[in-house]
Amino acid sequence: MNLNTWFEKGITPTEYKATLSKHKDGFNHIYNHFSFPEADTSRLSNIEKQNLRVLIIAQEFCGHCMLDVPIMHRIAEATNMPVSMIIRDDHLDLMDQYLTNEKRVIPIMIFINEAGVEVAKWGPLAPEIKAFMEDLQKDMPDKDDPNFEAAFQALIQKVGDTFKNDEKFWNYVYEDIMKEILN
Repeated sequence: MNLNTWFEKGITPTEYKATLSKHKDGFNHIYNHFSFPEADTSRLSNIEKQNLRVLIIAQEFCGHCMLDVPIMHRIAEATNMPVSMIIRDDHLDLMDQYLTNEKRVIPIMIFINEAGVEVAKWGPLAPEIKAFMEDLQKDMPDKDDPNFEAAFQALIQKVGDTFKNDEKFWNYVYEDIMKEILN
């Protein structure tokens, strides 16, 4: 599949940021405060030499997108990598080609070359984030339990606060994306 057509359909990172409402503060906080490890110039330079572009499938309501997308935007800026944002629910035909366990889990980052060929894919979660989420969810009541909604809202709050404020989570995402691009 030639992904150039999809790249052309996407919106810019600036246009995507304008869609943010629920996670705007968290997204901007991560974007404004994330920094690369000091010794990472050679890895970033190696990415720049690949002449990649990234197609990011995301949606503004997604907490994982709040964490992952600003970090990818910083990588793209540091490596002069063009970015095209695809709003998941507006392009389910593309999303459905990148399902995770038969579900539309985002974000998905598709790295393509100039010919529009996929050369790497990342998403939706770094392994450490997945383990964190699984640990939090293990004590959740069943959906039909009257306590489910309160527990779910508490989980969302904890996840959002952790993603926004714990730089170790930012670094998990950064390292996992870098590993995938440089693989």
